[in-house]
Amino acid sequence: MGPDYGKTFALWREGAAGLWRDYTHHAFVEGLRDGTLPRAEFLHYLIQDYVFLVHFSRAWSLAVVKSETLEEMKVCAGTVDALVNQEMSLHVKTCAAEGIDEVTLFNASESVENLAYTRYVMDAGMQGDFLDMMAALAPCVMGYGEIGLRLAADKVDNTPYAEWIATYADPEYQAVCTNIGAMIDNAVTQRIGDLSTSPRTSVLQNRFSMATQLEVGFWKMGLKGL
Repeated sequence: MGPDYGKTFALWREGAAGLWRDYTHHAFVEGLRDGTLPRAEFLHYLIQDYVFLVHFSRAWSLAVVKSETLEEMKVCAGTVDALVNQEMSLHVKTCAAEGIDEVTLFNASESVENLAYTRYVMDAGMQGDFLDMMAALAPCVMGYGEIGLRLAADKVDNTPYAEWIATYADPEYQAVCTNIGAMIDNAVTQRIGDLSTSPRTSVLQNRFSMATQLEVGFWKMGLKGL
């Protein structure tokens, strides 16, 4: 059982089955937990993740356009703010300490894995509706929340990645996950009713599962190092 981020997320998480565990317990994640992840690999991931967050923020901005209620607009806009003004700042701070400035981060070349993931999410938004977007966006947001909580509880003392772990275990980030989960539950109820009996169930599950698989690919990309 993972953290409570809403009924819909729990169903999607269960539907992703082994893929979800591959994502949240990947060797890269375990290296963050116990501090064995080589620094070069972490920095390679961090640079690519900064580029990812640029596109991810644009996708959440598109979710504002796809919203049908004021509450959906508020949650999506708040998520953009959290990504741009909080999460990305950690990347800037960490990379600056290694001599990598923000201009370099913003202009970094995207890896193939990064391109595949970010364009998949944007395509879900352009091609589908609000629920398609949420199914594609949820694995990143909620997965990092779940990983952060587990690693904060299990991490080895003095791991050099304590700040990264604390960012996603922080109550403020956990509140983002909870609020998004509640919004998704409401959006499902308003648009299709009972997800378990809707003809869209398999389509949305497939979007969530594919995004989860792309998260696994992102960790593998990180292990390639600089």
